[in-house]
Amino acid sequence: MIDNLFGSNPENSGILVVGSLAALLGAHLVLSFILKSFKRDSYKSFGFVSDAASLLSNSDSVLGRDGVKESIAGYERLFSGARKNVGTTTTADSIQHREKEYATMVNSFYDLVTDFYEWGWGQSFHFAPRLKGETFEESIYRAEHYLALRSNITPTSKVLDVGCGVGGPMRNIQQFTGADITGVTINEYQVNVGNQYCAQKGIDQKCRLIQGDFQKLPEKFEAGTFDAAYAIEATCHSPDRKICFSGVNHCLKKGGLFVGYDWVVLPETGYDEKNPEHVRVKEGIEVGNGLPTLATSQEVVRALEESGFEVLDSFDANRNVHSDREIPWYQTLYGSFFTLSGFRMTHIGRICTHSIVSALEFMRIAPKGSVRVSSLLNATALDLVEGGKEEIFTPSFFFLARKK
Repeated sequence: MIDNLFGSNPENSGILVVGSLAALLGAHLVLSFILKSFKRDSYKSFGFVSDAASLLSNSDSVLGRDGVKESIAGYERLFSGARKNVGTTTTADSIQHREKEYATMVNSFYDLVTDFYEWGWGQSFHFAPRLKGETFEESIYRAEHYLALRSNITPTSKVLDVGCGVGGPMRNIQQFTGADITGVTINEYQVNVGNQYCAQKGIDQKCRLIQGDFQKLPEKFEAGTFDAAYAIEATCHSPDRKICFSGVNHCLKKGGLFVGYDWVVLPETGYDEKNPEHVRVKEGIEVGNGLPTLATSQEVVRALEESGFEVLDSFDANRNVHSDREIPWYQTLYGSFFTLSGFRMTHIGRICTHSIVSALEFMRIAPKGSVRVSSLLNATALDLVEGGKEEIFTPSFFFLARKK
């Protein structure tokens, strides 16, 4: 190809090589400068290209550059055999191994994916039912405000966010209600990032993140500390919901309300544990999201009841997912886009992101292992879409429960 472009003159070939190296060096220097100048902004997520240099490698990162590769390797071992042999990660031994290593699994997962989530999704790491005519962002806010409404959160309420991520929902609910909210996450990086955002919005006196394990809430809070609690697509990470929910119960005042959305498979609308294709989708969702195993809605309700709660209401918030009045919750992962942030969420957008990350890792801007993290998330997005289309999975099983 070089001969076709420049002939057989070695001087011309040399110019091409030198020019290519100069271009790579220039790109490396520019991206290195961008990385050093990266600043977090609570009013926007990562930029499309410039801030990509800061994925998994910025001043808030808790993983060293070599830590990313080690962390993704350790995470993948917890799902050994996933996506190769259907049923491998659904065996009792495989599930028990992840349950035993729950804290390491979830913490490692969010060390790796938090930046990618914020890059592609924003600061609220969850899905939402979406009405026709509603933007993605509006659907997210409505889902969060609905929890505040159902749990009677007021300006005088003290509220617990169980598994708060970087605190996007917490800040939105605080600004909506005026309540005092404490978020708990197992991940140190998310605490660092989330508290910066709270301070930037000027609500850090009413809104804060602390590091803690939601399986051990009584170690963090005295009994009866909070008026209400909520969990948004977080307790699916729990190795034992009864322990998690019992901890929430401990933290609430008598009569306090606990609301949330949880990820579940749906036998009531077709999920069949004996169907290899259904198991394949389920396992794909689990490996791509740091889950011990997906529960059913009945199992979530039973865990709440066995934890000292009276379940007042429960339903799949996506029960009308294919109604002509709704946009499917999974549409954002593969559908049309009208904004730059919307583009990043789509399949094509994720391919572009993966290409950018690959280039950054090649130039040693992004840490080794970044491409593997990107591949993991791209694969699970396809599983989520398939689960939603077939109505064998929902990320939005709503529950409302009251402490007895």
